[in-house]
Amino acid sequence: MMWTPDHTFAYRANRSVDDAVNLALHSILQHLDSPGTYARILFVDFSSAFNTIRPALLQDKLSQLSVPDSLCSVLSPLLFSLYTNCCTSSHQSVKLIKFADDTTLIGLISNGDETAYRRESQPLCPPLPSPITIADSFRFLGTTITRDLKWEPTISSLIKKAQQRMFFLRKLRKLKLPPRMLAQFYTAIIESILTSSITVWYAGATVRDRLRLQRIVRAAEKVIGCRLPSIQDLEIYRSRRCAGRITADPSHPGHGLFSPLPSGRRLRSIRTKTSRYTNSFFPSAIRLLNTK
Repeated sequence: MMWTPDHTFAYRANRSVDDAVNLALHSILQHLDSPGTYARILFVDFSSAFNTIRPALLQDKLSQLSVPDSLCSVLSPLLFSLYTNCCTSSHQSVKLIKFADDTTLIGLISNGDETAYRRESQPLCPPLPSPITIADSFRFLGTTITRDLKWEPTISSLIKKAQQRMFFLRKLRKLKLPPRMLAQFYTAIIESILTSSITVWYAGATVRDRLRLQRIVRAAEKVIGCRLPSIQDLEIYRSRRCAGRITADPSHPGHGLFSPLPSGRRLRSIRTKTSRYTNSFFPSAIRLLNTK
């Protein structure tokens, strides 16, 4: 599907929600590593997007691709991506990331010059009667992004949800379910919550928050009566799998960040200055792959 812009993540093989968030954060943190910089992020969610396509404009694009008319009625989400494929950024300091009907515009501002960001955001923003409110946090593709780029709110939310589900695990134990079934319940209902988008936030989590997450695992082990994978082990496994998927796909927008050294045995480290950039996905994933 060569017509799809490089930074479109929905309906593409080997691209995920976490990839979109990680790439957005990488652009921001890399930029903030330099003095005199800041970033602005505009989140756009098109209401009822899949039902508002103008057929006449879409038909022109479909005819160029020789798509049979019989396929059009079952491809609404994909067709929406095709419909909006011309929505791209024309300035290197403005990144545009799309996931279905969620569009994120990232302005990498230096020396207070927002000209390019405002020019690129204008077509996406209708005139508003009052100033736009700058939020302290926003839920971006399932992950809470805060103004200070810290992960405590995201982790606290996941812990709260996991604790609520622990109630059901204890109820099932009282019903004398065998440990194997309890473990399956834990993996599907509790572990899946604790590890939601873990490649995005775990490397940047504080020691305190990591211990809070692991306490949920220890509590589940006592209920089930068997050892369970630690949160850290799960993060290592998923980060390696995610990094391996990206390195194997030259078309992935993050592929170039995994650059091999001349020896071919190790990857080139990403130069970082701040700890939050050092502890983001791409630099930490490269360190992880280099320690195999």
